Amino acid sequence: MYDLVIIGGGPAGMSSAIYGSRYGLSTLVIERTAVGGQMNLTATIENYPGFDEPISGYVLGSKMLAQLNHLGVEVKYTEVIELSLKEDIKKIKTEDGIIEAKSVILAMGASPKKLGINGENKFLGRGVSYCGTCDAPLFKDKVVAAIGGGDTALEESIILAQHAKKVYLIHRRDQFRGQKFLVNHVKETKNIEILYNMIPKEISGTNLVESILLESTIDKSIKNYDVNGVFIFIGYLPNTDLVKDQIELDENGFIITKNNVETNIKGVYAAGDIISKSMKQIVLAAADGAFAAFSAFHYLQKLK
Repeated sequence: MYDLVIIGGGPAGMSSAIYGSRYGLSTLVIERTAVGGQMNLTATIENYPGFDEPISGYVLGSKMLAQLNHLGVEVKYTEVIELSLKEDIKKIKTEDGIIEAKSVILAMGASPKKLGINGENKFLGRGVSYCGTCDAPLFKDKVVAAIGGGDTALEESIILAQHAKKVYLIHRRDQFRGQKFLVNHVKETKNIEILYNMIPKEISGTNLVESILLESTIDKSIKNYDVNGVFIFIGYLPNTDLVKDQIELDENGFIITKNNVETNIKGVYAAGDIISKSMKQIVLAAADGAFAAFSAFHYLQKLK
């Protein structure tokens, strides 16, 4: 039996493991595929402290894994099939058998919603991005498209406009559902052009993104726009299917926490993009992970 089992090997999960190990807890990280999570999809990271040169998400994840290895943290690559979390001894059923733990940190992350159009997957990391805060500086003095109509799309478009020569903000309706002050800010930003009642149909290019094809929701007319990048902000899908019948979730399926990381079940914590919060960044996920391990440590101390 482990003191602490962390489900998910992204920055939140790996940060939890680093702190769990340093607290002297027997710690296990369970990851389905490769450590790094969504971070691995980011070609260039320029806003994570400690690096004076840009670093890829994959390399940053590899460095985090090396730190786990240095600390002797066990990482198990397997699929979690079922979780039983309500009892004092938590049971994690995997493809390779059942693992028991005194405490659990849920760090399964969230996945950006996709448009599901041609070219989206092909150009991921080569012009297609789901994070303006992360990748905007890569498109300095270039032309980009931003897709979405909520607060995130509006905020990220403003950030993109600080770097790009021009931003096409594409929305399928005739008005935004975001906060009014953000809508006004976007409308007042000279290099943002709003394209209402348009839906993306295809992203094209050779090696990198070169254009996006849009269709009018009014008359079905088609128009092609030359762009160097396409930023998609239509929401996230939390990876909470495993816990939806045990853990309290918000209306969008994200985990509701108190004191930042505590779930409704004692001894079960959440960290990173799986939490209901407004901003999703690597540095914030790492901070969540540290605090979740801290909370788990103090919970376990009380059991002694």
